[in-house]
Amino acid sequence: MAGVSSRTAHRVVVLMGGPSAEREVSLSSGRECVSALQVAGYEVTAIDAAADLSARLAETRPDVVFNALHGRWGEDGCVQGLLEWLRLPYTHSGVLASALAMDKTRAKAAFAVAGLPVAAGRLACKAEVMARHVLPPPYVVKPNAEGSSVGVYIVPEGANAPPRLAAEMPEVVMVEAYAPGRELTVSVLGDRALGVTEIVTTGWYDYAAKYTPGGSQHILPAVLPDDITDACREYALRAHRALGCRGLSRSDFRWDAGKHLAGLVILETNTQPGMTPTSLSPEQARHAGIDFPALCRWIVEDASCDR
Repeated sequence: MAGVSSRTAHRVVVLMGGPSAEREVSLSSGRECVSALQVAGYEVTAIDAAADLSARLAETRPDVVFNALHGRWGEDGCVQGLLEWLRLPYTHSGVLASALAMDKTRAKAAFAVAGLPVAAGRLACKAEVMARHVLPPPYVVKPNAEGSSVGVYIVPEGANAPPRLAAEMPEVVMVEAYAPGRELTVSVLGDRALGVTEIVTTGWYDYAAKYTPGGSQHILPAVLPDDITDACREYALRAHRALGCRGLSRSDFRWDAGKHLAGLVILETNTQPGMTPTSLSPEQARHAGIDFPALCRWIVEDASCDR
């Protein structure tokens, strides 16, 4: 089945849920994708990913696995490796690109090699981060391998004390210079960068702002100078290619308008963008003339394994 194409797929399994901190988001993404794929004419089975996943996939015998998992295990190359071993075509990025994008430090290194602007930062022990400022404030502390703004701390300028991190934070965290400015994002579908969205919130674009209806305002297309719009789209494509992504990805940026192009910084690339009712990538696809069932169909037709 090496190099198999899914363009004749009829039976699709949607993987959702799973054990990560983003389980609830994944369940929401999965439900939306199941409905859309049924509208698109596929025979769809939903599977809540658990320890018996291999056996359940062998029993179901899908033509394609639609990966609607988010966070660790579903987004970091682990489930991708299982699907490669089972020789099942699957959607989104492969093992290496998934693992690379999920590791923020290594992803930033790949971006830098590709000539993309990144914020300065480093890994640090949790105890060290709580004992002293490891970077001059303002800075951001976050897990090196989580998504959806899980466990993000912002240390403001002038802060006297270092942050008190929650017990569930990992023992090694990423500390990164705070990138001020407007929150921008661009989805890439295959070799095409879709529109640029500006995300407006009353505070930090955290987990609640992302997934609570009304938690943020999406301005699409973002009102930007033409060269900044072009740069966002170009940088998103370059990030997608630098990591070796396939299918759908979404790259997030900060833009400090006072510095013009020098103020544009890429934060990260998400290889499994949310597919919930409040998610950005489906919204950008709709703006580009691709409704949600058509988007899900495209993703299924792009699925492969052994890549």
